[in-house]
Amino acid sequence: MLGKFVKKTIAIIFGTRPEAIKLAPVVLALKKDKRFRCRVCVTAQHRHMLDQVLDIFGIVPDVDLNLMKKNQTLAGFTARAITAVDGYLADEKPDLVMVQGDTTTVFAASLAAFYHHIPVAHVEAGLRTGNLQSPWPEELNRVLTTRMAALHFAPTASNRKNLIKEDIPSKNIVVTGNTVIDALFLALAKVSKNPPHIPGLPQALQPTAHASRFTSHSSRLTPPTPLVLITGHRRENFGGGFENICRAIALLARQFPKTHFVYPVHLNPRVREPVMRILSPGAPGAMLPNVHLIEPLDYLSFVALMNRATLILTDSGGVQEEAPSLGKPVIVMRDTTERPEAVKAGTVKVVGADTRNIVRAAAALLTRPALYKKMSTAYNPYGDGHATERIVSACRAFLTPL
Repeated sequence: MLGKFVKKTIAIIFGTRPEAIKLAPVVLALKKDKRFRCRVCVTAQHRHMLDQVLDIFGIVPDVDLNLMKKNQTLAGFTARAITAVDGYLADEKPDLVMVQGDTTTVFAASLAAFYHHIPVAHVEAGLRTGNLQSPWPEELNRVLTTRMAALHFAPTASNRKNLIKEDIPSKNIVVTGNTVIDALFLALAKVSKNPPHIPGLPQALQPTAHASRFTSHSSRLTPPTPLVLITGHRRENFGGGFENICRAIALLARQFPKTHFVYPVHLNPRVREPVMRILSPGAPGAMLPNVHLIEPLDYLSFVALMNRATLILTDSGGVQEEAPSLGKPVIVMRDTTERPEAVKAGTVKVVGADTRNIVRAAAALLTRPALYKKMSTAYNPYGDGHATERIVSACRAFLTPL
């Protein structure tokens, strides 16, 4: 019986850092399982950040398409990805293609697999905002991938309901939890043994093996030094949105001079320009010694800094899932979220890229211990760290039907 499993090939295709993080536990599990032949193909949609994650988890791609080009457009990358994955699939001939999330790589790989009549397994299926413009182009990518996928791994029951509403057969949907929690637990084990040093931060802000804690004492945060972690990269915030976010950070830094605001600035020039123009030490009127603009972090360093943070301001999707497992309240600087479970659970608050709303929400958490405690101890709806096991089991059942 075992021999039947060995010949089943699963091709896992990804290209960005978030995909690599969320698929790493699945890759490692499938590589260890003798019933599968697991092949890893990367598009390198984000070259440098992807390679960092691969190194952390010790994953060596079987095929590296190396498609990233400087100043690439979405259309250009999509065309190159479909063509390159098409050639890869023609050679590999896998029994199943696995993709994760909502990137251009996901859509291109799914379409190429569809053309080859190869079934697609979609990890993190069923997330929806209902607005094709937000997040853009991710909402379209995941909606189209759903139409092409044969196996849907939904992180939550709400995601499953979204798929059922779109006429996806229930027998093709498995609620798994989110693999980002599996990856987070692996990363925490590493940083707890050897906390990384983060360039550009004073010693008082460096991660330790212990998370910061918020307690009620004269309405102040207790040591270690309070730290607000900020991330931002969404296309829909380009321009005025990022200017509003930066102004909010500046206002908060002045209102809370003993709180430090740490911003690993995304490499995209359309992100860096307003950040540097408004928040850098050389910016007119900036003079914000408690604002620290640092270079993007590798995954382990970012996990360590999340664990060190008091609260998080972000427009990211993955952070909304990770931070609740660390007991960190999240303020989402977007108008919509495809992760309403976190909002319902109380771990996340959506405020948009609006200066006044960002300042109001962050100030409330920094001055109201009861509110902070309520958000930081709320139920995490994204799983128990065993999503990988459920995915592997479902793949086994799908590839070896009775």
